[in-house]
Amino acid sequence: MSKFGKMNESSRESIAATSMKAIEDAGISPGEIDASFYSNAFGVTESQLHIGPLINSAIGIPDKPSLSVESACSSSSAALNEAYAHIAAGLEEICLVAGGEKLSHLGTMSATTYFAMGSDFRYEAANGVTFPGLYASMAVAHMKKFGTTQDMLASVAIKNHDNALKNPLAHLHKKLTREAYMESPVVAYPFHLYDCCPFSDGAAAVVVASEERARKIRDEVVDIAASERAGTTATLQDREDLTSIAGAALAGSRAYKAAHIGPEDIDVAEVHDCFTIAEIMATEDLRFFEKGEGGRAVQDGTTCIGGKLPVNPSGGLKAKGHPVSATGTAQIHELYEQLLGKAGDRQVEGAEIGLAHNVGATGGSCSVHILKRRR
Repeated sequence: MSKFGKMNESSRESIAATSMKAIEDAGISPGEIDASFYSNAFGVTESQLHIGPLINSAIGIPDKPSLSVESACSSSSAALNEAYAHIAAGLEEICLVAGGEKLSHLGTMSATTYFAMGSDFRYEAANGVTFPGLYASMAVAHMKKFGTTQDMLASVAIKNHDNALKNPLAHLHKKLTREAYMESPVVAYPFHLYDCCPFSDGAAAVVVASEERARKIRDEVVDIAASERAGTTATLQDREDLTSIAGAALAGSRAYKAAHIGPEDIDVAEVHDCFTIAEIMATEDLRFFEKGEGGRAVQDGTTCIGGKLPVNPSGGLKAKGHPVSATGTAQIHELYEQLLGKAGDRQVEGAEIGLAHNVGATGGSCSVHILKRRR
């Protein structure tokens, strides 16, 4: 994973460099990669599409097949699912999965407009609704139905800023107080500025291998116990319930079944907290907590590092940053480090099983991966 924040290089250059680091960490040569899966959802902002062959050429494997995967904010987790499926089907033995984004060269208005293209542009964005507004609608519905409070939203932001201070690769290294949160500008009620993740640059990469090949490469590996995807009705106005993302709940249930575990077995989780309410909803959709109890779990410290179920020890999208197409693989990077005991000051003690939850847009695309440390 690269440092998230603002970078001078292009997303194409960052993805290539980060991919090489992942290959070196895996203890293989680039030539051993059978196929690559890349995500760069906003490559058009750099006037470059079809980045797969370019990155493959840069890392020395121009003859290997590549595939570009776009699934909004869940692009690289969808790419990981593709690699997982290819290896499980016996089509390849080793695959490279990487995602990256560069957004810092855009102004706020331009970046917000590009993001809005991930929604139903005709019915939502074209009528003036941006992603803060869409998730704010979910937040208001959650507050009215379950009594979720502004203080609960603030608790998510404060926790994740604290976690990011322990992550040298995070975008925001800034202590957040409750007072500073409340004094920050209102973006879309009930969201203040600190309820929203930043626009970030960065890249993250993962090497995936078959079990047989992995055993020959190295002893220290992490198993993908489940790789599941599901969808949700695309537009908010057509959903029966705004307090849940149905695809996330479905992908989570499928993942638990595939991994032969339950939510109570998860030791650490990285969830898609593009806005503070999104973390609360995710922890409920994944059945870590009953509906309406996710906010209280943050307030009482359950989801802090050292709590019963640490959520987003990396700092999450909220403070680690959100380079759209890097987010899914960055979550996997964090779990990999946690499960191997390499997370430093943010290490979750005794972590053996981790879950990554990644959604695209307002949840039209959802991915859930469960990783286990191999003993």
